[in-house]
Amino acid sequence: MNDEPTPRRATRRGVLAGGLSLLGAGCLGSSRGGNGGGGESDAQSLASHPVGTNLDAQPTLGPAPGEATATIVAFEDPSCPRCATFERQTVPKIRSELVAAGDATFVVRTIPVVYPWGEPAIHALEATFARDADAFWALAGHYFDEQDAFGPDNVLDRTESFLAAEAGVDAADVVADAENEAYADAVEADRSASESADVSGTPTVFLFRDGAYRTRATGSVSFDFVTGALDL
Repeated sequence: MNDEPTPRRATRRGVLAGGLSLLGAGCLGSSRGGNGGGGESDAQSLASHPVGTNLDAQPTLGPAPGEATATIVAFEDPSCPRCATFERQTVPKIRSELVAAGDATFVVRTIPVVYPWGEPAIHALEATFARDADAFWALAGHYFDEQDAFGPDNVLDRTESFLAAEAGVDAADVVADAENEAYADAVEADRSASESADVSGTPTVFLFRDGAYRTRATGSVSFDFVTGALDL
């Protein structure tokens, strides 16, 4: 295991395997397994890679995707414990040492693969992001920080309470949209991208430098691995 000590709308050194890397075991879903490339052999650029589809519409930290030296695309599930570890130990360094310096763009795409409450949480995240990017990052952080408190019967109630107290959005409207799956197209776009890229666990992180695909990793993704793979 490589664990180490999470904005803007559509706002992450070491081991580099020459192709695909699988570090530890992520939170596994029921989709296709293995560390296969999902078309990576013929999709080596950010623009043509499956994870680059509709990337400008995703929650992003730093420059627009493709503008910085590096682009980091992370598939995460708010209910995934290993994602929470990634958010506590690796993402803060990505933010402070790479994104803040303008060297990298960090993009999050959310998919439900672990516990049932992850799916309504993702719908709430999309509804929140449609209104305010800062509120999205705050809510995502809340899910990762308080995972043990959430379940399918309380996730939207707790989401509404958090947003009402901590974020500048209409919490009741967000929850209504989540219940009605008003942003199902956005949820499906992430799910489709993950399936096309053979993502079967979370977190799965795809790394690009100068627009070219470098590698991917699932599970215990350390900051040293990220910077090493990206030569940063």
